Amino acid sequence: MTKRWKNRPEGSTWGDFGEDDEKGRLNLLTPEKVRQGAAEVQTGENFCLSLPLDYPGTRLLNPRRFPPRHFTTQRGGLANFNYPMSIHNPNLVDVICDDSVLLCLQYSTQWDSLCHVGAQFDADGDGEAEIVYYNGYRANEHIVGPDENNPGDESLQFEGSQARRLGIENAAETCLQGRGVMIDIEKHFGRERTYIDYDALMRVIDADDVTVETGDMVLLHTAYTQVIMEMNKDPDEHTLHSACCVLDGRDDRLLNWITDTGLAALIGDNYGIEDPHAVIPEDAHVAMPIHHHCIFKLGIPLGEIWYLNELALWLREHKRSRFLLTAPPLRLPGAVGSPATPVATV
Repeated sequence: MTKRWKNRPEGSTWGDFGEDDEKGRLNLLTPEKVRQGAAEVQTGENFCLSLPLDYPGTRLLNPRRFPPRHFTTQRGGLANFNYPMSIHNPNLVDVICDDSVLLCLQYSTQWDSLCHVGAQFDADGDGEAEIVYYNGYRANEHIVGPDENNPGDESLQFEGSQARRLGIENAAETCLQGRGVMIDIEKHFGRERTYIDYDALMRVIDADDVTVETGDMVLLHTAYTQVIMEMNKDPDEHTLHSACCVLDGRDDRLLNWITDTGLAALIGDNYGIEDPHAVIPEDAHVAMPIHHHCIFKLGIPLGEIWYLNELALWLREHKRSRFLLTAPPLRLPGAVGSPATPVATV
């Protein structure tokens, strides 16, 4: 029992890694898992698993997220870009470029931290649900929303939010390196929108002789980011919301498989791993069951919109599924998510 909760969600890992744990299943990325990942390196070839961070382009995939906005820093009231230092001293030949970016942290290739999704859950055992996150961390105490002291200033109304606990920096501190395991769904199901339940996933795993062990990071290849790349930052909205396979988060056996494998991270090249736009059954209690199961209950971070196509084709050709994965997010204290530039080494 911890100070923050008396009840924990059924089947959760709350408290299993310590009363104040903020890393969840990333605790399983032990030195032994790094050695196992390194043992998979045979050729030394590397694959960049990130989209260019200005993809998919536009705001059609998620209207709340926008592409990166670039602008220069300033020097003496001038743009600090192609800035000749001879302005200050005619003997100097240096020319400076220095820039900034306004970046939605989950616009493109990304990690979801453990405070990305919480739930209304009776952690106190008093019959009343409160907003809590993994390991019982609380809204407005540990996961703090915008500063409400500036309600009249529109420029500040969304400022001040911060994850004081469970922020993405906790994942960065683990270095997020270990053994990656590819499950190549597109190879067997193509690029049509198909809901992959437990039986379908097991057919892929069995056909390709894939083994997932405790502490592995599992990557799901559907070719969705290849479709994004082919649209060249001018995406079709229908395609964005209907292309390629997604996991069927309503399949309890699939959720149990995620629990039982002991996987440390779940990563997809699609938008959300499951379908965030799926129709929610009338009797459902969660909108995104895989997010709820992984992030809220088990402490499993999710990787989304990763570029996996070239790696998947190489692994197919060489009849392999395992590799060394190095994928730290930004060490940005208080952030809910982060872009990433993961590297697979085979």
